[in-house]
Amino acid sequence: MKNFFLGFFISCLALISFYNPAEAVDINNGESVFTANCSACHAGGNNVIMPEKTLKKEALGTNSMNSVNAITYQVTNGKNAMPAFGGRLSEPDIEDVANFVLSKADQGWD
Repeated sequence: MKNFFLGFFISCLALISFYNPAEAVDINNGESVFTANCSACHAGGNNVIMPEKTLKKEALGTNSMNSVNAITYQVTNGKNAMPAFGGRLSEPDIEDVANFVLSKADQGWD
């Protein structure tokens, strides 16, 4: 049993040595991605297609879109009138724009 735990511990150390932490979120890049890809429909956190589904904090909460994971999924896969950006944007760009949207929602859109 002691050898099992020692082997398990060594295996964990080996895995950790190959672990690459995710790149840091870049809010400035998220803003650039948003401006280039999202602002036509979501300028100022609004929604020109479905006015009740804005990017404002309360609406994001009401629509269960108040997390990076939820926004990342929506941007990647699209839904209803929103196109999927998974084939056009990189995963880091999508994560950055999701973090930008949440940041702006917390601050209040201009």
